[in-house]
Amino acid sequence: MLLASTPTGVCIRVQTTGGARVTGSYPFVRLKAPSRPLQAPRLLPSHVAVIRAAEGSGGVLTENEKEQTRKAQGAQLKDTARKEMDALVEQINQQSKTQGEKGAATDDKVGPLRIRLHRAIEVMQQGLVERDTEVRLLLLAALSQEHILYIGPPGTAKSELGRRLSRLCAGTFFERLLTRFSVPEELFGPLSMRALEDDRYVRQTEGYLPTANVAFVDEIFKANSAILNTLLTVLNERLFDNGTKRELVPLLCLVGASNELPESEELDALYDRFLIRRQVSQVSDFGLPAMLAAAADNSLAGTGLIGSSSNGNAPESQESIALTFDECRQIRQEALNTVKVPIEVRQLLADLRTHLREKLEPPVYVSDRRLVKAIGLMQVAAYTSGKDSVSLLDCLLLEHILWQQPDQQARITDFLLSQISEDDGLQSADYILASIFGRACAAIGGDKTSDSAVKRESVLQEATALRESLTDKLISLKSSQGTGIGGNMWISADESEAISATLLPKLKKTWRAHEDLLFEAITLQVAVGQQVDPVVLADTAPARWSHFVRNAPMDEVRPLATQQSSSFRAQANPFQNRPNLVSSNPAQYLADVDSHLETMRKRKGKTDV
Repeated sequence: MLLASTPTGVCIRVQTTGGARVTGSYPFVRLKAPSRPLQAPRLLPSHVAVIRAAEGSGGVLTENEKEQTRKAQGAQLKDTARKEMDALVEQINQQSKTQGEKGAATDDKVGPLRIRLHRAIEVMQQGLVERDTEVRLLLLAALSQEHILYIGPPGTAKSELGRRLSRLCAGTFFERLLTRFSVPEELFGPLSMRALEDDRYVRQTEGYLPTANVAFVDEIFKANSAILNTLLTVLNERLFDNGTKRELVPLLCLVGASNELPESEELDALYDRFLIRRQVSQVSDFGLPAMLAAAADNSLAGTGLIGSSSNGNAPESQESIALTFDECRQIRQEALNTVKVPIEVRQLLADLRTHLREKLEPPVYVSDRRLVKAIGLMQVAAYTSGKDSVSLLDCLLLEHILWQQPDQQARITDFLLSQISEDDGLQSADYILASIFGRACAAIGGDKTSDSAVKRESVLQEATALRESLTDKLISLKSSQGTGIGGNMWISADESEAISATLLPKLKKTWRAHEDLLFEAITLQVAVGQQVDPVVLADTAPARWSHFVRNAPMDEVRPLATQQSSSFRAQANPFQNRPNLVSSNPAQYLADVDSHLETMRKRKGKTDV
C-alpha cells in the first residue's frame, strides 16, 4: 500500500499475510526540466505500475515486451491460417477430382455418341487439307440445328463441305446456286397447275427446300426480295406457307456459301440467321503439297464421300456414323435439358456484347436472338464433349458466332482469353476484402459491448462468404487447368495448341492470385474469430493495413491508434504471475521492484512522464 507521497519520492509498505511489514522509499525520476512550474508532483507510469502491482492490479508493458507479444500472436495467427489453408487446398483438389470423375461418368453416358462423332469428323476430313475447323463447326451446327455460313473465294471447298454433311446425314438433300435473277420457284418448287384450276395458290415442294433435311445454297446473298421473306421464315421458324397452310420444314441445317459479305441492309436479317460464320481461305503454302498428294493418290475413293447426288434423294451414308434428323433433335433437346450454364458464363457473354458495342469501331451489333442461340450451341458442345455444364473454355466458340467482319474475330478471341485468364472477379474480391479488413479492425478493436459483438459477427459472416466464393473460383480454375482445351471436341487440334500456349500460363498466374487472396480471407476470418489485437492484424497484413490507414476516415483510424490492447493489459504487470511472492518473501519482492524501477530509469528517454 502507498503510505506517503512527497515532492521527491514515494513510500511503499508491503504487509504479508503473517503480519510482517516491509517498507521502502523510492525517489522520483525527473526526465527533463519542466517548461513551467509543476502544480503538483506526478508519479511516473513505472511507479504507478509497481504500486498497482503491490496492490494486485495491472500495469503497462514495455515496448520490447509489446513487440514480443505481437510477434508471438502474429506467428500463431499465421500458423492457424496456414493450417486451414492447407486443408482447404486439399478439399479443392478433392472436389476437382470428384468433378472429373462425374464428368467421366457423363462421358461414359455419351461415350458411344462421341465415338461416332469423332469417326464422322475423320470421314468428313478425309482428303481435305486445313479444313479441320470447318468440318467440326459444320457438324456442330447440324447437331445444334443451326445454320452455318462459309465466306471465301471460289475453289476453297465450300460446296464440298455441304455435300459431305448431306452424305453423313440419312435424309434428303437440296442444293442450289443463286443468281440475281433467281425466282422463288427454284428454291420452293413450282406452282401446282391443277391447284390453280381450283383457285388455290399451292406449290409442289417435293424435292425442294421445304422438304429437305440438309440444304446447300451457294451465293446466298444474291437472293432477291421475292425469295428473302419466305427464306427467313424457313431458316428461323422451320415453317413454310404453302397456300392457306403452314407446313413444317424438316430442315436440320442449311449451309450457305458466298464469295463476299452482304452489302445491302435488306440482307442483314438473312446474315443474322447464320449462327456460325467461318471465313474459308486458300490452303497455305505449307499445306499445299499435302493437298496435291491427296489429289494425285485419289484418296477420296472408297470413302463414301465422292459422287454426286440429286436434289430430293437421300445419298447413301455409312450406317455406323449416320445421323438422322430425329437423332440430332434428340441430342439437342437432351443438351438443353441437362447442361447447366453457370453465371460466370452468362456474365462473360454479356461483357463481350458490351465490349463489341462500346470498344470496337465501328460498333458490332449482336442481336438478342444470336445470344440466346449461342447459349444453346455451347450447351450442345458441352454435352457432346461429356460435360454437364458449360465452362469458360467452351466460350471460345463465340469467336465463330459474334463477329460481323472477319477481322473482328481475332479481337473477340483476345477478349475471351483475357477474361478467362485474368477474371475481373478477382478485382471485385480484392475490393471486398479491403472493405471487410477495415471493418474488422474497427470491430475487434472496439469494446466488449453487445453492439461490438454484433459488428464482429457481421464481419465474420462476410469473411466466410468471401472465403466460400474464392474457394468455388479455385475449384473452377483447377478444373480448367486439369481439363484443358482438349476437353472440347469442337475446337481443332491446331486451335487447341495455340490457345493452350497462350492461356495456361495466365491461368496459373490467376490461380496464384486467387490463392493469395483466399489466404488473406482465411487469416482475417481467424483474426476476427479469435479477436486478436488490430496491431497484430496490422503486422500480419501490412499492405492491407496501409491501405486502410490511407483511405479510411480519420475517426475510424484514430481510436485504433490510441487504444491500448486488452491483450497487452492482461500481460502488463511483470509481477502479477507471482502472487505468492509478496507473502512468502517480501524482501525479494521489493528487490524485484527496485530492479524493475532501475530498468525503467535506464529507458527514461522512451518513458512517457
